[in-house]
Amino acid sequence: MSLDGYIADSKGGADWIVHEPEIDFAALFGQFDTFLIGRKTYDTMVKARRTSVPGMKIFVFSRTMREKDFPGVAIIAKDAAKKVRELCAEAGKDIWLFGGGELFRELLAEGLVDTVEVTVSPVLLGGGTRLLGGATGSSKLRLVGNRIYGSGVVSLTYEVVREV
Repeated sequence: MSLDGYIADSKGGADWIVHEPEIDFAALFGQFDTFLIGRKTYDTMVKARRTSVPGMKIFVFSRTMREKDFPGVAIIAKDAAKKVRELCAEAGKDIWLFGGGELFRELLAEGLVDTVEVTVSPVLLGGGTRLLGGATGSSKLRLVGNRIYGSGVVSLTYEVVREV
């Protein structure tokens, strides 16, 4: 995201994101075998012609898309929390929620988010699509990792603190 909290500019673009060559994307992707994506994020992937990730099961959460029109991905039209609980019960690697602010808020409220990872680019956009574009309620987070790169990019990893 940008330093002022945006994940896309006012035209939906992301060409402002600072490229950081030290980030090991192969290692990052290797942690996961399931990708959860909101419809708007998936639309961006379709435009960029990047609709598959080798070794990943992809689930797109949308009430308007139809699976027959998007081979290779599973479309989930309702009850996102139920589907994510089912996926969490399966054996495998971690699950990555990539994009989907509305989906993130719903899953966070249901107690289905364990970790929040944000990479901050040293850019101020002043407008666009916010990381969290609506009320999420209150959630406590504990910083469990951080890294500052030479480009000025900062990666932050937080654990969601569960109230007992």
